Order: sequence, then structure tokens, then C-alpha cells
Amino acid sequence: MKINSQNVLDSPNNNTIFLVFNFKKDAAVNEAFKNLCQLISNLNNSANTRFPNAKASVVLGISFDAWQLLQLPAPMPKEFETFTPIAGTKHTAVATRGDLHLHIRSDMYSFCIDAAAAISDTLSAVAVVEQEVHGFRYWDSRSILGFVDGTENPQGADRAYFGLIGDEDPRYKGGSYLFVQKYIHNLEAWKALGVGEQERVIGRSKVDDIEMPDGIKPANAHSALANIGDDLKIVRDNMSFGNVATNEMGTYFIAYASSFITVKKMLTNMFVGVPEGNYDRILDFSTAQTGTLFFVPTFEMLDDFAG
Repeated sequence: MKINSQNVLDSPNNNTIFLVFNFKKDAAVNEAFKNLCQLISNLNNSANTRFPNAKASVVLGISFDAWQLLQLPAPMPKEFETFTPIAGTKHTAVATRGDLHLHIRSDMYSFCIDAAAAISDTLSAVAVVEQEVHGFRYWDSRSILGFVDGTENPQGADRAYFGLIGDEDPRYKGGSYLFVQKYIHNLEAWKALGVGEQERVIGRSKVDDIEMPDGIKPANAHSALANIGDDLKIVRDNMSFGNVATNEMGTYFIAYASSFITVKKMLTNMFVGVPEGNYDRILDFSTAQTGTLFFVPTFEMLDDFAG
């Protein structure tokens, strides 16, 4: 029987809106959640019909606490949990609350706005928006720091292998673990570095995105610590965002994975370091303000939730 996964394997788009909702205390959430699950299916079906070339989609993720509140199926996915902080000697991967995560993307920004409004209308009586981030494609898929982002993303059939749960958890096959962090960059400090020193922080050349050889790349370079081997990968869909008035420039880190253990290992390498204390130097210029784990059910599960 074919399993229809949500669009977690799609490539990064030109426009994205990320929404994190928290349920209101003592709100009767079940009916609104059922309506939301039906809406997500409708939005995706409509996008495929109306805008087949716009790469438009909406992906819903549910947190561990929300899963319990909504009394969704048990046992839960094997690696599902509430994310806890990962603290190093200098930097911490913080943990923040989020009940529902919406990942809306399209080449047509109008679709993103309309989808976000429809979702907000559906949840307004029972939930509040905790985070709203409008992401955009920055030049040739670069972060605001000026370096290409996502070079190590798996391609082809590997995307499904690393991005979707397989036979190891058959009840949730086709689902995905979703982890997100909102990073704010200190661009003043970053720009004070020369290009050569920036390249040593990232471990890649800035203009043509070529990785430094192992004998030259610093042990605390981002590419040395965030990439944890060819057998442990994630599907990244990071997007840049910015607000000139508030000087809030950053990257919304978003990872879909078949195993959350892979994500935790990557975060531990970055924030604690290998060996301990040799943390990812990019963290001296990029601060994680959020950190939340969600689970992305298949469309079949959303239909079941909707009744």
C-alpha cells in the first residue's frame, strides 16, 4: 500500500513562512485540530491543481506535548521526545515550547500569505502564534553570512532514506522528525572578519563553495563539526530572513530526518564540541533563540486525525 508522506523532501523554495503555534491554556483544541488536519490536505491538493509549477506545499509538525494533549496514537514514534537543551562551555542549544509547526513554501509569495491566513483562522480560537518567520532565497541559496547553505544535503533517493522513517518504525513509516532553530546573526562582528577568516569559520570557500581539505580546515570549522558522516545525514531546508528596522538578520534552521539521534549528535558536536570545548566557531556569530522537535505524520495519518 502506497504511503503518502508530507512534502518534507522538497527542495528549498524562493519564499517560505514558518509558523509556530502554542495552544491556549484549557482550550478545547480537538475540533480545531481536526479542522486543521483537513485544511492541510486541502491546501496541498489545491496547490497541486492550481499552481503545479510553483512548488507550493504546507507541512504540519506536531510536538511531543501536543501529541499527548490531543490524545494521538500510542505508542508514539520511537525517537519522539521533548527536546532538552544541549549546553556547551560557551553556547547552548536552547529548548523552547512549540505545539504545532507549519512550513509553508511556494515560488508564489501570495500562496504563502493566503495559506498562513487560512491556518491562523482555523486555530485562532484555541492557539496563539509564538513564532512567525518569513524566509526568502538569498542569492544562490546562501545564508545572510554570504556562504552557500545546504551543500551537504542528500540528493536523489538518499533524500527519502535520510528524511523519512522506514521499516525500523513501521507504524510511523513515511513520517519524519522535524527539528527547528531560529538563529540570529551578529553581522557587525561577522563582517569585521576578513574573507579568509570567514572561510576558516565555515570551512569552505566563500565565492565558489569548495570545501577545504582536511589538513587545512580548522577542527572547529562549521563544516567539520556539523557534518557527522555520510551515513548520518539530514534534509535541510534552511531559509534566510531579515528585518532592517530591528536589525534582526538570521537563518531559520529546519531539518527533516529519519532519526532524531542524528540531529542530536550534530547539535552536540556543534555546541559541546569534539573534543569537548572545541565547539563550532560559527556559534560565536550566530545565536540560537529557539529549539523544538516536532513529528511530521503522513497524509494518511492526517486524514485519520481529521476523522
